[in-house]
Amino acid sequence: MKKVPASEATRKRLEEVFSGEQIDPSRIVREATRLMIEQALEAEVEDALGRQYYAHGRTAGDAARPLRNGVRRGRIDSAEGVIEFAAPQVRGLNGWTSEVRSALAGKSEELTRLAVEMYARGLSVRDIEATFTDESGRCVLTKSAASAVCERLWDEYQAFAQRDLGELDIVYLFVDGVAERLHLGQPREAVLAAWGIDSGGTKHLLALLPGLKESTSACIDFLRDLTARRIRSPVLVITDGAPGLIAAVEQVFPAALRQRCLAHKMRNLETKVPAERWREFGPMARAVYQASSPALARLAKDEFIKTWQRELPSAVACFEDDFEACIAHLRLPIGHRRVIRTTNLLERMFGEERRRTKIIPHAFGEKAVMKLMYAALMRARQGWRNVVVTSFEVKQIQSLRDYLNEQFEQRHASPLKSASRSRIHSTNGT
Repeated sequence: MKKVPASEATRKRLEEVFSGEQIDPSRIVREATRLMIEQALEAEVEDALGRQYYAHGRTAGDAARPLRNGVRRGRIDSAEGVIEFAAPQVRGLNGWTSEVRSALAGKSEELTRLAVEMYARGLSVRDIEATFTDESGRCVLTKSAASAVCERLWDEYQAFAQRDLGELDIVYLFVDGVAERLHLGQPREAVLAAWGIDSGGTKHLLALLPGLKESTSACIDFLRDLTARRIRSPVLVITDGAPGLIAAVEQVFPAALRQRCLAHKMRNLETKVPAERWREFGPMARAVYQASSPALARLAKDEFIKTWQRELPSAVACFEDDFEACIAHLRLPIGHRRVIRTTNLLERMFGEERRRTKIIPHAFGEKAVMKLMYAALMRARQGWRNVVVTSFEVKQIQSLRDYLNEQFEQRHASPLKSASRSRIHSTNGT
């Protein structure tokens, strides 16, 4: 059996973490740190021997040529616990010792930071060189080795971003955007994010892509990226009031319900109501949107309009706008409504991301910012809880999904099929 470098085995484990349904950020940090150390040690041995891992060793008449001699286990303490790594050994180089291992002594914090920042800023070569520097200030890692570490880890991040979503049964899909400065000196551009909750209640980060702006075409491309990766049409899609995003959802997921984010809606209403009247207007509007059923919400809406139409006509017009989308969550299980009626899930993630961009001011450039956002979102996810979904609620959701699909098929049925269906209903007396 052909032997492979220790870093190859570590890389495969890291790929398994990325391909799994549950992402463990702590394990990502441990495996990424191990991978960086092993790649650096292997690059050092290649420089010392003058040949790559698979190159031939000694030949006839060349008995003194040094050879690789297996590996020896090393350990380093980190914030994520003890990390073991494989250090290659060399036979035939008298007095040779690994300068990389000596330089790493006591640098667990720097290595952990690098493992996190590989998703934040692409593991810049300068950062890697600074970490692999000895006491005299000399970098013990060649530029080529540092660049290789950076590029390989970026490739692995790309593989994660393009993973297949076909095995996920996403029920609730949250889509939102945030303006970021992707290019230095240029106006802020939209970065679109999608997060989903599956039928088991588990939350998943699904996509994070630049969209230039929240135009209809850009949003359609973003959602089609999800469908290209085989995501199933959700039951409910939650967005803010951006017209481009709304149009894209209705085009790409026509059978799904659309929920207008109530947090955004309430903020819009507040701007149209005097502060002294908001204390009464706000709770009444919220009570309508959060009624126990769509039918009761519509009845409460009529009373609300009669109460406020004459005094605050612009606020009432805003209240009525896209009303059915504001109460779509009322068709889902009661226990889920608090979670699915807003995009607060993504808003909190973006807040964490903005906090990090302030302390890393040089993280500009599309590639760097996208990885910074990804790192922030994945780390923010650690404190989130899954949604509890009972067996009865699973049946409720599936029943609604079947009904929505049937309604969609009827709306798009050919005139001939529609006429045939009408005759059948007439024959049955329905």
